[in-house]
Amino acid sequence: MTTSSTPAEILLAPSESAASAPGIVHASELLIGTGRTRRFVGIEHGSGISYFFVDYETGQGTDLHWHPYPETWVVLEGEASITIGDRQLTARAGDTATVPSGVWHQFANTRPERLKVLCIHASPVIIQTWAD
Repeated sequence: MTTSSTPAEILLAPSESAASAPGIVHASELLIGTGRTRRFVGIEHGSGISYFFVDYETGQGTDLHWHPYPETWVVLEGEASITIGDRQLTARAGDTATVPSGVWHQFANTRPERLKVLCIHASPVIIQTWAD
């Protein structure tokens, strides 16, 4: 087997114009119900990823669930108590945690400060299977 230390050549040339007009998706368009959580479904906006932006008060969190793709959390503010499979973790502002495909997980705000987390789904659609 022959291997090369040279990176693969990129043959795609950048374009100065977009095939379709890019746009801004305003936060108010992504709100779920009357809460502060926002849901961005990538396929609706020409993106290969989806996300939830959560803004939780003390005691709020997600129920136990899993996805058929990895999920990455970026803690923007506060502290998250995270369950990934049989592991219990704590992530603070600035931390990133990744959940592998097919692993049960959840997180919650157990602190008095607000918790803001960007939950990035490696999928243009959001697929969740809940424990109950």
